[in-house]
Amino acid sequence: MAKKINKIAVLTSGGDAPGMNAAIRAVVRSCSYYNLECVGVYRGFQGLIEADFEPLTARSVRNIINKGGTFLKSSRSEEFKTKEGRAKAHKNLIDAGIDALVAIGGDGTFTGGLYFNNEFNFPIVGIPATIDNDINGTDYTLGYDTALNTVVEAIDKIRDTASSHNRLFLIEVMGRDAGDIALNSGIGAGAEEILLPEEDQGIQRMMDSLEKSKKSGKTSSIIVVAEGEKSGKNIFQLAEFISQSHEEYDIKVSVLGHIQRGGSPSCFDRVLASKLGVGAVEALTDGKTNIMLGVHHQKVVHVPLETALKEDREFDQELRRVANITSV
Repeated sequence: MAKKINKIAVLTSGGDAPGMNAAIRAVVRSCSYYNLECVGVYRGFQGLIEADFEPLTARSVRNIINKGGTFLKSSRSEEFKTKEGRAKAHKNLIDAGIDALVAIGGDGTFTGGLYFNNEFNFPIVGIPATIDNDINGTDYTLGYDTALNTVVEAIDKIRDTASSHNRLFLIEVMGRDAGDIALNSGIGAGAEEILLPEEDQGIQRMMDSLEKSKKSGKTSSIIVVAEGEKSGKNIFQLAEFISQSHEEYDIKVSVLGHIQRGGSPSCFDRVLASKLGVGAVEALTDGKTNIMLGVHHQKVVHVPLETALKEDREFDQELRRVANITSV
């Protein structure tokens, strides 16, 4: 029989993402709704090791749903990767009377949570929050929609300059080994070409695309480059490579960088965070553990942490086909 849950801790770990604060708020207010105690853990897993805890009430999380980042702060803890560090974290949770943990983050967060649960059988539920949208078992992760809109807005502004000066812009976007941001923002902003880590034909595709653009009379172009694309060249080397055969272009490079991780979360991310935060608390009180709360076809789903960490996400070939057709 599962232990009754009376007190839940919540933390954010790894890279920040818009919507984390909204998820914390949902967890805290769900605890209040169900007459449970809630404790915020500062600085992720490192805060567990140092017992950096603070009781949270429904009023503690007012006016944060619209804030980017995470008020609980985040970090990557090397100490938590050791058995000794995890043992110290477990002791602090027990000493504080905490019965379960909600961990908000990405694959590193879930890996730490999986080890922790396997070693101590401590109830844990994960909420996926990463702009990369690279977690298996969920259609969307917190922060992805906001980052996507940030990127499209930036590309729209860059295109104004590109078209005014007969320029070719290479724009690098985040995503690690996942091309979701690049592919979707590229389509949404009307990019002439999109280089993705899921494909190993970036340079040739790019050069063919530029030749077609030249023949069709285009005087400016936007190429969106995912940071993990596999050409073997960084974005500045790509620019130099293009300049050797396309002297007609004034080539510029723009690396959007961490601007993609900041800003007020979109309505989509706020609603998603609220659904997953409520779902996480309800899953724990129902005796569920070692799972991630995801969303599939607009419905909240329970995904084993092992499944969430698998690297077998399907690449959206149909979306790539759409990109090819609409970029002529």
